[in-house]
Amino acid sequence: MNTKLTRRELQWVCYDIGNSAFILLVSTILPIYFNSLATSAGLAESTYLSYWSYATSISTLIVAFAGPVLGTLADFEGNKKKVFLGSALLGALALACFWMPGSWLSFLVLYIAGKVCYSLSLVVYDSMLVDVTTPERMDAVSTKGYAWGYIGSVIPFLISLVFVLLYDKIGITMHTAMIITFLLNAAWWILFTLPLLRGYRQKSSIKPERHIISDSFARLGHTLSSVKDHRKIFIFLLSFFFYIDGVYTIIDMATAYGASLGLDTTGLLLALLLTQVVAFPASLIFAVLSKKKDTAKLIKICIIAYFLIACFAVQLDQLWEFWFLAFCVGCFQGGIQALSRSYFAKIIPEERSGEYFGLFDICGKGASFLGLLVVGIVTQATGNQSFGVACISILFLLGFFLFAKASRMEND
Repeated sequence: MNTKLTRRELQWVCYDIGNSAFILLVSTILPIYFNSLATSAGLAESTYLSYWSYATSISTLIVAFAGPVLGTLADFEGNKKKVFLGSALLGALALACFWMPGSWLSFLVLYIAGKVCYSLSLVVYDSMLVDVTTPERMDAVSTKGYAWGYIGSVIPFLISLVFVLLYDKIGITMHTAMIITFLLNAAWWILFTLPLLRGYRQKSSIKPERHIISDSFARLGHTLSSVKDHRKIFIFLLSFFFYIDGVYTIIDMATAYGASLGLDTTGLLLALLLTQVVAFPASLIFAVLSKKKDTAKLIKICIIAYFLIACFAVQLDQLWEFWFLAFCVGCFQGGIQALSRSYFAKIIPEERSGEYFGLFDICGKGASFLGLLVVGIVTQATGNQSFGVACISILFLLGFFLFAKASRMEND
């Protein structure tokens, strides 16, 4: 099989490069910026961590409801590019405006809006995979998307880091540094959205009816009622809900968790930069392995690795341990995300990819609220962040056993 990306595959991969700048910012600099707003308002560290996790949970719950409807709407002929463009541009606009709120509460509201638009754009983007490549190339293309997304996001992040850490030496204020950071990352996001908008063609679609909105809800209702009859898809989605929830909880909470433990801010940011750098070659390795090894076996290995990572995080209290954790996450982050995406794309009907990827996002990016909610509640109730983190390991155990069952089933 030719390993070189086709033009359409490369255009699709470009959006991973663009949107990854946003999610890297959200998992690194943004929690620290919010921490400064919260601290100036007199909030305790454990309270700050809880509010941040609650805000992220709210955004994912909104996407859990909106994502499937938007995905179903995108399946109609000629709609996918329009829906994708709207959500991506609104997300980038929200990011460009992050510097405007002056209080922690108003900032959280804008953050929720930006996170929702980002996640909704991914519902449509993931479903585009069936239109830009063939089933036998999906594992490799999906994995390369994450790989180049990781390394590509490092560029605006490093530039942002210069302004955030050295603003006084440059001769600007911290506020000005944050304005530059948000505008830079928003511009990067838009720039790498353009290739996909230019080259994408929707191949698999459903003919539009007279009442598109009501028909979208009707089709979604039918899918929700019938998905339980497709046992392999249903069990996979259930397993994905648990294990990917744990993955996204770790991604969303890493910096906030380290900051709440009082670890050095610069050290935390550099450690998470290490995650991105390691994730690039690690994702490419998984792309190669996916051609030789069974995708289900590779996903199982990733889930087990994340279970061990969550167990290690419970006792974390030193910066070198955070660095080790960041390295380990980088080794498996791209593999588990990319292979899950391509595995799902191969077991669903192509003409209803947007509809099904809407459900995929309920169980993934759009509804990864369980871990975040548990971390927030347990941390606030006990005043101990480690107790909240300990709960994440249970999600990986549940996900592993359910996925093992799904992988043994024949496709309907």
